[in-house]
Amino acid sequence: VQLVESGGGSVQAGGSLRLSCAASGYTDSRRYMTWFRQAPGKEREGVASIENVGRTKYADSVKGRFTISKDNTKNTVYLQMNSLKPEDTAMYYCAAGDDVPWEVLFNWYQYHSRGQGTQVTVS
Repeated sequence: VQLVESGGGSVQAGGSLRLSCAASGYTDSRRYMTWFRQAPGKEREGVASIENVGRTKYADSVKGRFTISKDNTKNTVYLQMNSLKPEDTAMYYCAAGDDVPWEVLFNWYQYHSRGQGTQVTVS
């Protein structure tokens, strides 16, 4: 499985970005796709997750501002980020896993594949 993120960049506070994660070699019906982020000097945290049937989960810090979605025809997961804040500045990674228990969706080690990340900077 190869995951390639794109869409990061620099934006002013209040602005928007849409991240994409293109997955190749991965069409398992049990899959979960999750966005994580890590800011310098901080722990990695789960941001948003989507399972193959579409159920989603969000970190409290992004609820109402971020939306995770997917396009199965393109094998791509998106993270629409609105009302960005400076504290959203981080490297964003997508990760893929199978049958990840709901209560540990934001556990990085539950995922067998991870991308290289895309930088988001909010000033």
